[in-house]
Amino acid sequence: MESDHEWELEEGIPQFEEPVIQQYLKGRAALIAQEEKQRHDANLRKSLSPIAARAANIVSQIRAQEQQELWTSGLDDAAAHQSDEILYPGVMFNLAKGRMEKTKLWKIVEKMPKGSLLHAHMDAMFDIDFLIDQAFSTPGIHMSAPKPLVTETDWEWAPVSFRYSSQPLEASEDKPSIWTETYEASSLISIQKAASSFPKGGEKGFREWLTSRCVLLPEHSYHHHHGVDAIWSYFTKTFPVIDSLLMYEPIFRAGLHRMLGQLASDGVSYVEFRIGFVFEYRREGCDEAEKNVSAWFRMVEDVLAEFKKTEAGKNFHGFRIIWTAIRRFSNKVLVGTMKDCIRAKQEFPHLISGFDLVGQEDLGRTLADLVPVLLWFRKECAEEGVDIPFFFHAGECLGDGDETDQNLFDAILLGTRRIGHGFSLYKHPLLIDLVKDKKILIECCPISNEVLRLASSIKSHPLPALLARGVPVSLCNDDPAILGHGKNGLTHDFWQALQGLENVDLVGLLMMAQNSIRWSCYEDQSPAEWKAGIQNGVEGKGLKAERLRDFGQEFEKFCAWIVLEFAEFDDDN
Repeated sequence: MESDHEWELEEGIPQFEEPVIQQYLKGRAALIAQEEKQRHDANLRKSLSPIAARAANIVSQIRAQEQQELWTSGLDDAAAHQSDEILYPGVMFNLAKGRMEKTKLWKIVEKMPKGSLLHAHMDAMFDIDFLIDQAFSTPGIHMSAPKPLVTETDWEWAPVSFRYSSQPLEASEDKPSIWTETYEASSLISIQKAASSFPKGGEKGFREWLTSRCVLLPEHSYHHHHGVDAIWSYFTKTFPVIDSLLMYEPIFRAGLHRMLGQLASDGVSYVEFRIGFVFEYRREGCDEAEKNVSAWFRMVEDVLAEFKKTEAGKNFHGFRIIWTAIRRFSNKVLVGTMKDCIRAKQEFPHLISGFDLVGQEDLGRTLADLVPVLLWFRKECAEEGVDIPFFFHAGECLGDGDETDQNLFDAILLGTRRIGHGFSLYKHPLLIDLVKDKKILIECCPISNEVLRLASSIKSHPLPALLARGVPVSLCNDDPAILGHGKNGLTHDFWQALQGLENVDLVGLLMMAQNSIRWSCYEDQSPAEWKAGIQNGVEGKGLKAERLRDFGQEFEKFCAWIVLEFAEFDDDN
């Protein structure tokens, strides 16, 4: 019987070893190499140490093996589609989470030094189970609601809140349950009574219900046909509940200390938290909420100092706060919070690093609409002698040329130093060039964008398009507690990018980690100082350059560990 090779020769089909095919392949390789010169990590690859190059090769081999052995079903066609577990490289986060945390790639990424976390909403980072435990173990925590919670709809959507009260526990015993029609609206019921009287399972059921009010469940994310607005309605209703649990001094202190320990153990050395001051904060034993933010700032300052004295915190550089305001607020309300921000900056200059506007972009006011009040804020800062740069959310949307998508233009024109999300930036070739020219970093949050229905998985995320064009990016976790990460840190987002994107290897992760340090606002800097720090990088003379050098040493140790730990994958052995 005639072989395929004989048939090809008989038909005159060129063979790969023939000059015409070799010439084609040579041109193909040259074209790929030409494009790779534009990538974000092209220069870094030229300067890798031998140990880092070996580690990168090992990681790529492990990824290839795991993609073949762990992320494919091994079944054929129809049988594969009927399998209980959905498996493929880059599978959506909630489906991959349980399996990813048991892989070699996870072990590697978890140990990697990750630099700075630049986009994280502080009140969405405290483990919900821990907060609930603290609420039960902290004396005086009470629950209230503006109406009785009697229907399934009430349990899912009605406002509920928690707060400290000095009233004795017995005061709740004679009151009607919050789960009955006779409950007196807004009256305080001890959390213990609210839990024990919960109609579906007592305290155990209550804890599960309360968790569901604070976390987006996987099914919320899966239903993409419901659209972005639907998932945001679930998302935004979690914050008031979490803040009411969190913003009591003993609970916040315990939670923040724990969170900093989790971040440090995950290889994060510095954080810029975003937080909007729309909550009530109570000091320990106080029924009345604080009238300004001073006590809150003194408390977080104190917790940071305590943490840095511990073994876990000895190499942690600290954190700063990006003051945020809700973008749907009126100018009158915005001016009030901007004045508060300026006063806080004057009192705590080392803690406040910048200003941003938050909330769903599609349903909030555009930056173009906010230009007058933003320019007023900049003028007030100058008159008060403070420097509060902008770090705007922009392009966190699916639009293409609509007014929300155009927030990207205004963010750049208003001088933002970084852009939060920038999901729609890849649609704007001119803006991509401007972002690169003006040294603006994109704070990319791939898992957040997936869970909030902007992308179905890492495979459809615009991150690789930005990296291919040489846009500076850092990876961030945004709202890990609400989004269902189950732990703090950056390992989930780093792993998702590494495992799901072929062009992002260990060197790609290294580049984004270095970027996070270069674009960190460790200290107040003029625009010229800021740009010089970014441009000079490790060759500079300031704090940023020092921390880049320290990071480089940590990364080399990490690469040496990879080479020793996974020697069987090392081609040089």
